[in-house]
Amino acid sequence: MLPKNEDPQERPAEIHQIINGLERYNPEAVGPLEAYLQQQCEQRYCDGNANRVLLKLYQLNPDRIKDEVITNILVKAMTTFPSPQFNLALHLLSPSSLASGSELAEAVSKLRALNAHLEGASFARFWATLDSDDLYADLTTDIDGFEESIRLTIAQLVSEVFREVQTVPVLSDWLGLEGKEAVEKFVVETCGWSVEGDKIVLPKNADNEAKKAEIREDVNFDMFSRIVRRSWEETA
Repeated sequence: MLPKNEDPQERPAEIHQIINGLERYNPEAVGPLEAYLQQQCEQRYCDGNANRVLLKLYQLNPDRIKDEVITNILVKAMTTFPSPQFNLALHLLSPSSLASGSELAEAVSKLRALNAHLEGASFARFWATLDSDDLYADLTTDIDGFEESIRLTIAQLVSEVFREVQTVPVLSDWLGLEGKEAVEKFVVETCGWSVEGDKIVLPKNADNEAKKAEIREDVNFDMFSRIVRRSWEETA
């Protein structure tokens, strides 16, 4: 799996200076970091380091907390799975901001459940959960290409494990796509896989290629003699 870049090339010099200097503790840095998060949401990349600095500033300055910014950070982090960015961000949330019964607490709880399906490779449950409540649509609406980002990562994980998938419905559940035509279009045009009847064939790569296991046992004469001697002593 390709590593998720913690220091994306899209990061502006201003943001680099903030997160790598004393400005990371300046409450006035909240504004530029929030604007930068909006840029990430619109341009389909994620800067986990910068977003965590923003969450730390929220910890130090609870009067500046914006619920929609927190949920956007979590949703953006979710798109980087299987990296730990979601949990790293989650652990920076102040307990006071997640007071029981609050709208933010409910949103975070739902996002945590959604992310757990991805972490557990329960991809069909992920899509079913995403479609089960309109609140999920509200939480992910600011993240351009959210579903596509998740779908692409799932496809990449599948390509690292399988050489072929026997039935299209299986991939339909994993990728959250309805109908054979939609699945075949995605795997052929986006993934570069091929379709052979009801079977999806994936290109060979370093991860899914079968490797011959070579098992070697080194037993020297001294080891063998000790075993014989111990056996002789036990029967004597």
